[in-house]
Amino acid sequence: MPDIEIRKKVVSVEEIFHEGGPATGTPLRRAAALAVIKNPYAGRYVEDIMPMIDALKPLGLELTDMLIAALGGDPAVVEGFGKGAIIGAGGELEHGALWHAPGGYSMRARLSDSKAIVPSSKKVGGAGTRLDIPVTHINASYVRSHFDSIEVGVNDAPRSDEMLVALVMTTGPRIHNRAGGLNASDIKGEDGLR
Repeated sequence: MPDIEIRKKVVSVEEIFHEGGPATGTPLRRAAALAVIKNPYAGRYVEDIMPMIDALKPLGLELTDMLIAALGGDPAVVEGFGKGAIIGAGGELEHGALWHAPGGYSMRARLSDSKAIVPSSKKVGGAGTRLDIPVTHINASYVRSHFDSIEVGVNDAPRSDEMLVALVMTTGPRIHNRAGGLNASDIKGEDGLR
């Protein structure tokens, strides 16, 4: 099993009070937690990359805990989530897929009521590459008010032999959402969709 060698971590939180309409009393909070790690498979083709999934699980839990702390410490305030990875040019897109299970299941473990699949994105890119990570409601993917994305990136990462892995969370719907669809208050919670 490869060791996870972390070069840096980044946590960011933004508070949105309005998007041109009336200011809200409680701002929408959106947070991202990122880790820049060495890619043990960079520069060569490795057939069996599955051991890295288990190696990434503690990092998934750590980034999840960092996000919850950044949003005030109460997991109950989290209503939206997503995950993503940027793989340095020495790696391959499939290396980013290794983050799907550790990133998603870590958030679902800490947000015990979550039923929806954690949306994701990944790409290969050089230092300074940005990634839009999709966000959906934690319990029902069809809740349109929570469709969002959070852009992540680090100015000096990923280097060719690195990966940037990220988790994102939000505390509610888009400010001034009015595009219709299933309301969060109408979630049935049967299948993670509605």
